[in-house]
Amino acid sequence: MRGLVALLGAVASVAAHGYVQEITSGSTKYTGYLPYSDPYYNPPPQRIVRAVPGNGPVQDLSLIDVQCNGYSEGGVVGSQPAPIFATVAAGSSLTLNWTTWPDSHLGPLITYMAKAPSDITKWQPGNSAVWFKVHQAGYSNGVWASTALINSGGLYTFTIPKSLKAGQYLVRHEILALHAAYQYPGVQVYPSCIQLQVTGSGTSSGPTSGLVAFPGAYTATTPGIVFDVYQGNASQYVVPGPAVWSG
Repeated sequence: MRGLVALLGAVASVAAHGYVQEITSGSTKYTGYLPYSDPYYNPPPQRIVRAVPGNGPVQDLSLIDVQCNGYSEGGVVGSQPAPIFATVAAGSSLTLNWTTWPDSHLGPLITYMAKAPSDITKWQPGNSAVWFKVHQAGYSNGVWASTALINSGGLYTFTIPKSLKAGQYLVRHEILALHAAYQYPGVQVYPSCIQLQVTGSGTSSGPTSGLVAFPGAYTATTPGIVFDVYQGNASQYVVPGPAVWSG
């Protein structure tokens, strides 16, 4: 039975994956990086989302690819900066619009942020522990977060912590697809990185503890990375990573 489930999961993974195609802040909409059209423009469109190679996942959690979906250009691997950023107020919400998500790809949605110490259009986090979690949605009231995403028409919303100090931040948002995660490797990670200029009167640059690195935050033994969505008790699922920091 499990072999059949794995086969069906593999077929589904070939048929459809996804990425963030649009970001909305208030009345302003930003087109996300479009991997199947943007590279073919000259000059390429300017985006606030760091480039991704396609709609596929990262499965080797030891690779820097897991940071921002493994785009490589000009010798830079893991997090090629985008040319522009969006300006948003601390305490405001961002809505991310995913491409059509397959209902077989059950799992959580997780969002991290990192304070850029320099120009975000040039900054790369590398292997530094700079990321703090600002939102997560796993399994709640009988529904996986990925299913809730589908039910909302592909829209996911999170709030920029109100206490954040003005400055530039990188948002790392992801879906973890668990349809083949009954062993490792199996979990599929779909990360996107969005560049922001945060405004406001906040005084915090994020928590002083609980910071994680990508790669490093997730390993084969991290709770929530290996989980059988077909035979496990979904209500006991633990979203991986540190606790959410609300500010």
